[in-house]
Amino acid sequence: MAERKQQFKLLPKILNGGIAGIVGVTCVFPLDLVKTRLQNQIIGPKGERMYTSMLDCFRKTFRSEGYLGMYRGSGVNILLITPEKAIKLTANDFFRHHLTTKDGKLGLTREMASGGLAGLCQIVITTPMELLKIQLQDAGRVAAQAKASAGGATVAVPKVSATAITLGLLKEKGIMGLYRGTAATMLRDVSFSVCYFPLFAHLNSLGPRKADGSGEAVFWCSFLAGCASGSLSALFVNPFDVVKTRLQVLTKGAQDKTYNGILDAFGRILKDEGPKAFFKGGACRMMVIAPLFGIAQMVYFFGVGEKILGYNQ
Repeated sequence: MAERKQQFKLLPKILNGGIAGIVGVTCVFPLDLVKTRLQNQIIGPKGERMYTSMLDCFRKTFRSEGYLGMYRGSGVNILLITPEKAIKLTANDFFRHHLTTKDGKLGLTREMASGGLAGLCQIVITTPMELLKIQLQDAGRVAAQAKASAGGATVAVPKVSATAITLGLLKEKGIMGLYRGTAATMLRDVSFSVCYFPLFAHLNSLGPRKADGSGEAVFWCSFLAGCASGSLSALFVNPFDVVKTRLQVLTKGAQDKTYNGILDAFGRILKDEGPKAFFKGGACRMMVIAPLFGIAQMVYFFGVGEKILGYNQ
């Protein structure tokens, strides 16, 4: 009976993760789109580039595609972010619980292992989600590059959909077509989780506690710990995210390159674009991840899932 009760406690955690993901994605998706386009743009031989900065990318995207264009790919992201975030946050709690020693201690190595295993679990959802999202986000950049190659002639932004891309991949390559870039996604997500979860736990432990004797941190402490841990971890793994994004692009622009795996991508990006290329979109990614995880901690703190299910926190 006790085991059944323990399993039931997973339900509010899953719901919390889903709510946090939907709210977070809705708030920061335009930044994520800019991040994808900045990471994919190739600098020309004379230093020419389509987007000179994050703000320039925002301005050009909004001007050519409008407000809704800033949310290209958000549908598939919102649909799949619920299971993705639920798996990530719940799996970390699960592994932390089972890796805690009998005397209640969880060393740094075990904290990192818990985070890494949580990141490994989420890639079953993250890989196809990222693959589909990137194609939709990057369509406008590819069209703009085609327009530039055509001497400024009008080139319409291709109308692609997640459904059409999915069906095309399934027809051509089967289910594995949706898992292009799995190794690169795993490299990014496992590294991120290994860094994020222990860092959050330690930063969260430094702040003041609630007055109710629960030992939990006060709200603002958990929120800031989530933001800081998320942004620092995002910057740390940005080189892996750049490589993953490049490998998952299906429709190439006129100047885009094709890579034969992770090592080839790392080597050619370093040779052709220099080490700075690995931090393209880094500021955007930090600005995306910080509120995502800050919101996640906020949802967990207020026990939104517990209240919806009528479960006592």
